Amino acid sequence: MKNQEYQEFIKKYTPKPKVAKNGLIAFLVGGLLGLSSEILLEIYMFLLHLPRKESGVLVILTLIVIASILTAFGIFDILVTKVKSALIIPITGFAHSITSAALEYKTEGLVLGIGANIFKLAGTVILYGVVAVYLFGILRILIMGG
Repeated sequence: MKNQEYQEFIKKYTPKPKVAKNGLIAFLVGGLLGLSSEILLEIYMFLLHLPRKESGVLVILTLIVIASILTAFGIFDILVTKVKSALIIPITGFAHSITSAALEYKTEGLVLGIGANIFKLAGTVILYGVVAVYLFGILRILIMGG
C-alpha cells in the first residue's frame, strides 16, 4: 500500500468529530460552571459579608482547589473526555495543568521534580497571557487614551 492509498484509507475510516454536539455540550457545561461560580460568589458575599471583589477571589481559589483535587484522583481527565473543552478553558484547566505536572514528577523530589517541572505546561500559558495583556493594554491606550 502506497502512502497516498494509506492516507485515503485512514481518511475514509477515521471517525468525523461531532462539532455541533461537542460545542453544545461545552456551551452547556461551561454555562453551568459559570452559573455555579456566580452562586458560590453570592454565598460567599452573603455568609462572609465580603465585598464582591474579595468573594470573587475566594471563588477562583475554590475552583482551583476543586480542579486540583479532581486531577489528583484522576477524575478531571474523565470529566474532560465527557464534556470536552468546557472544563479546560477556565481557571480549572490551568489548575489541572499545574497539578498534572506536579503529580507526574513527584517521585523526583520537591525541588528537582515538582519545583523544576510544575510550570512546564502552565508556563506557556503564563507567558502568552502576560504578553497578550501587555499588547491589548497598549492597544487600549492608543485607541481609547489613558
